[in-house]
Amino acid sequence: MQEAAASAAGTQHYPTSALYVVATPIGNLADITLRAIHVLALVDAVACEDTRHSAPLLRQLGIEGKPLIALHQHNEREAAVGVLLRLAAGERVAYVSDAGTPAISDPGAALVEAVQAGGFRVLPIPGASSAVAALSVAGDVIGGPFTFTGFLPSRSGERALALKALAANPRTQVLFEAPHRIEALAAALAEACGPRMLTLCRELTKQFETVHSLPANDLPAWLAADANRSRGEFVLVVHARATAPDAAPLAHDGVLRTLLAELPLKQAVALAAELTGAPRNALYERALALKNADADVDRDNDAGSEP
Repeated sequence: MQEAAASAAGTQHYPTSALYVVATPIGNLADITLRAIHVLALVDAVACEDTRHSAPLLRQLGIEGKPLIALHQHNEREAAVGVLLRLAAGERVAYVSDAGTPAISDPGAALVEAVQAGGFRVLPIPGASSAVAALSVAGDVIGGPFTFTGFLPSRSGERALALKALAANPRTQVLFEAPHRIEALAAALAEACGPRMLTLCRELTKQFETVHSLPANDLPAWLAADANRSRGEFVLVVHARATAPDAAPLAHDGVLRTLLAELPLKQAVALAAELTGAPRNALYERALALKNADADVDRDNDAGSEP
């Protein structure tokens, strides 16, 4: 395997004193790229989200005796110091998360930031991504730009607010969910999104992979019909909602109104920009217009009331 990988990928230059962010399979070992195998064999050390998960993967690839560095959400900045010291000594270091492409929903972003700030190179070794895999089979024909949401907040208040904003956002949106919370998420999406189409992807690339599209309000009953449907890891694609052509400039009003009802203007705009991907300046101007319009309505109501 390593010989084939070296033959396919070995002609490219792989600089020293560099961090290689390596995508690994999301479930099916056969989805690893030859370039990823070559880089993992070439580097001097591998930083891992969980060494207990990555060590068996390296053994399956025939890569033995490689120093492993635990680098996860609880120690990322501290462990980054050790990686920087290795890079300063001229080593190559790879970083892998438990599955898929690192630093998107998994740890890695703080490590990349620290390495770049230290003046060292960061090189992507692309590969499997559950979000992109789910989008490719969703059949969201009116979708264009999409919002990657990942896991919704765990706190009930923040989660409810995020669901309201999600329902108001007409863009395609990609969510992650764990098996022990999928039924609760299904109920919340049914209430928030009603007939809006979504695609549920379960155990992508694995033996019991499931891809099923249906209206959001049918999801709870579909899950309840078979206990196996609630097992495994989930990616959900909430399909784009059609908007009238002349409504495009106002497409994010629902998101803004929902957030403005709960948050100060600047905080509402910042969160709306994160959820929709729209330019912050444009959102700020629209949010200001909405607040002024609401204030005008309130003044008119006060003026028309009886003394």
